[in-house]
Amino acid sequence: MHDTTANITPNEGPTSGHESLILIEDTMDKFIATADVEKVYGKPIMNGETLILPTAEILCAMGFGVGSGSGNQMDGEEKNQSEGSFGGSGGGGGGRVLSRPVAVVIASPEGVRVEPVIDPTKIALALLTAAGFMMSMLFRMMRGPRNND
Repeated sequence: MHDTTANITPNEGPTSGHESLILIEDTMDKFIATADVEKVYGKPIMNGETLILPTAEILCAMGFGVGSGSGNQMDGEEKNQSEGSFGGSGGGGGGRVLSRPVAVVIASPEGVRVEPVIDPTKIALALLTAAGFMMSMLFRMMRGPRNND
Protein backbone atom coordinates (compact mmCIF):
# COMPACT_ATOMS: atom_id res chain seq x y z
CA MET A 1 0.00 0.00 0.00
CA HIS A 2 1.26 3.42 -0.89
CA ASP A 3 0.39 6.22 1.51
CA THR A 4 1.06 9.88 0.82
CA THR A 5 0.14 12.67 3.18
CA ALA A 6 0.32 16.30 2.21
CA ASN A 7 -0.04 19.23 4.53
CA ILE A 8 0.14 22.58 2.89
CA THR A 9 0.98 25.41 5.24
CA PRO A 10 3.13 28.24 3.97
CA ASN A 11 5.89 29.54 6.23
CA GLU A 12 4.42 32.98 6.10
CA GLY A 13 0.66 32.98 5.55
CA PRO A 14 -0.65 34.22 2.23
CA THR A 15 -1.06 37.97 2.18
CA SER A 16 -4.09 37.94 -0.09
CA GLY A 17 -6.98 35.77 -1.09
CA HIS A 18 -5.40 35.49 -4.53
CA GLU A 19 -2.28 33.84 -3.09
CA SER A 20 -4.49 31.44 -1.12
CA LEU A 21 -6.30 30.44 -4.29
CA ILE A 22 -2.98 29.84 -6.06
CA LEU A 23 -1.89 27.62 -3.16
CA ILE A 24 -5.15 25.64 -3.37
CA GLU A 25 -4.85 25.29 -7.15
CA ASP A 26 -1.25 24.01 -6.89
CA THR A 27 -2.25 21.48 -4.25
CA MET A 28 -5.20 20.23 -6.30
CA ASP A 29 -2.92 19.82 -9.33
CA LYS A 30 -0.63 17.58 -7.24
CA PHE A 31 -3.57 15.45 -6.08
CA ILE A 32 -4.99 15.13 -9.59
CA ALA A 33 -1.57 14.03 -10.87
CA THR A 34 -1.59 11.30 -8.23
CA ALA A 35 -4.84 9.85 -9.62
CA ASP A 36 -3.43 9.47 -13.13
CA VAL A 37 -4.35 6.29 -14.99
CA GLU A 38 -0.66 5.33 -15.02
CA LYS A 39 -0.85 5.15 -11.21
CA VAL A 40 -3.88 2.85 -11.37
CA TYR A 41 -2.40 0.39 -13.86
CA GLY A 42 1.14 -0.80 -13.24
CA LYS A 43 3.71 -1.55 -15.91
CA PRO A 44 2.76 -4.65 -17.93
CA ILE A 45 4.86 -7.73 -17.23
CA MET A 46 5.46 -10.30 -19.99
CA ASN A 47 6.07 -13.89 -18.90
CA GLY A 48 6.34 -16.03 -22.00
CA GLU A 49 3.01 -15.64 -23.82
CA THR A 50 1.27 -14.30 -20.72
CA LEU A 51 0.77 -10.60 -20.04
CA ILE A 52 0.28 -9.57 -16.40
CA LEU A 53 -1.14 -6.13 -15.61
CA PRO A 54 -1.32 -5.03 -11.95
CA THR A 55 -4.16 -2.66 -11.01
CA ALA A 56 -4.65 -0.45 -7.98
CA GLU A 57 -7.29 1.65 -6.27
CA ILE A 58 -6.50 5.26 -5.45
CA LEU A 59 -8.38 7.14 -2.75
CA CYS A 60 -7.95 10.86 -2.30
CA ALA A 61 -9.30 13.22 0.38
CA MET A 62 -8.45 16.86 0.77
CA GLY A 63 -9.64 20.00 2.44
CA PHE A 64 -8.82 23.67 2.36
CA GLY A 65 -9.53 26.76 4.37
CA VAL A 66 -9.06 30.41 3.63
CA GLY A 67 -9.56 33.33 5.96
CA SER A 68 -9.25 37.06 5.88
CA GLY A 69 -10.08 40.05 7.99
CA SER A 70 -9.77 43.78 8.29
CA GLY A 71 -11.47 46.70 9.90
CA ASN A 72 -11.05 49.03 12.80
CA GLN A 73 -14.50 48.88 14.32
CA MET A 74 -14.08 48.94 18.11
CA ASP A 75 -15.89 50.65 20.87
CA GLY A 76 -15.09 51.91 24.33
CA GLU A 77 -11.85 51.09 26.05
CA GLU A 78 -10.44 48.89 23.27
CA LYS A 79 -10.60 51.79 20.82
CA ASN A 80 -8.44 53.97 23.04
CA GLN A 81 -5.78 51.29 23.31
CA SER A 82 -5.36 50.78 19.59
CA GLU A 83 -6.11 53.35 16.96
CA GLY A 84 -5.60 52.16 13.41
CA SER A 85 -6.48 49.55 10.88
CA PHE A 86 -6.35 45.86 11.38
CA GLY A 87 -5.62 43.19 8.87
CA GLY A 88 -5.45 39.50 8.53
CA SER A 89 -5.37 36.69 6.10
CA GLY A 90 -4.63 33.03 6.07
CA GLY A 91 -5.05 29.86 4.23
CA GLY A 92 -4.09 26.26 4.41
CA GLY A 93 -5.02 22.83 3.31
CA GLY A 94 -4.07 19.26 3.42
CA GLY A 95 -5.01 15.87 2.26
CA ARG A 96 -4.12 12.27 1.93
CA VAL A 97 -3.74 9.94 -1.01
CA LEU A 98 -3.87 6.18 -0.52
CA SER A 99 -3.31 3.53 -3.14
CA ARG A 100 -3.57 -0.20 -2.76
CA PRO A 101 -3.47 -3.15 -5.15
CA VAL A 102 -6.90 -4.54 -5.99
CA ALA A 103 -6.46 -6.98 -8.87
CA VAL A 104 -4.18 -8.47 -11.48
CA VAL A 105 -5.31 -8.77 -15.10
CA ILE A 106 -3.83 -11.85 -16.75
CA ALA A 107 -3.97 -12.19 -20.55
CA SER A 108 -2.77 -15.50 -21.94
CA PRO A 109 -3.52 -17.65 -25.01
CA GLU A 110 -6.30 -19.29 -22.92
CA GLY A 111 -8.07 -15.90 -22.48
CA VAL A 112 -8.20 -12.92 -20.15
CA ARG A 113 -9.05 -13.20 -16.48
CA VAL A 114 -9.01 -10.88 -13.49
CA GLU A 115 -7.64 -12.17 -10.20
CA PRO A 116 -8.56 -10.05 -7.17
CA VAL A 117 -5.93 -9.20 -4.59
CA ILE A 118 -7.24 -10.26 -1.19
CA ASP A 119 -6.45 -7.86 1.66
CA PRO A 120 -6.65 -9.91 4.89
CA THR A 121 -6.27 -6.79 7.07
CA LYS A 122 -9.31 -5.15 5.49
CA ILE A 123 -11.35 -8.33 5.91
CA ALA A 124 -10.30 -8.69 9.56
CA LEU A 125 -11.20 -5.06 10.30
CA ALA A 126 -14.62 -5.50 8.66
CA LEU A 127 -15.24 -8.64 10.75
CA LEU A 128 -14.20 -6.91 13.97
CA THR A 129 -16.42 -3.93 13.20
CA ALA A 130 -19.42 -6.14 12.44
CA ALA A 131 -18.82 -8.20 15.60
CA GLY A 132 -18.64 -5.00 17.67
CA PHE A 133 -21.96 -3.75 16.30
CA MET A 134 -23.61 -7.13 16.89
CA MET A 135 -22.32 -7.30 20.48
CA SER A 136 -23.55 -3.77 21.11
CA MET A 137 -27.03 -4.56 19.80
CA LEU A 138 -27.17 -7.82 21.78
CA PHE A 139 -26.20 -5.95 24.95
CA ARG A 140 -28.91 -3.33 24.32
CA MET A 141 -31.54 -6.00 23.70
CA MET A 142 -30.60 -7.89 26.90
CA ARG A 143 -30.64 -4.69 28.96
CA GLY A 144 -34.23 -3.92 27.95
CA PRO A 145 -35.95 -0.57 27.54
CA ARG A 146 -34.55 2.39 29.46
CA ASN A 147 -36.60 4.75 31.58
CA ASN A 148 -35.57 8.36 31.12
CA ASP A 149 -37.76 9.75 33.95
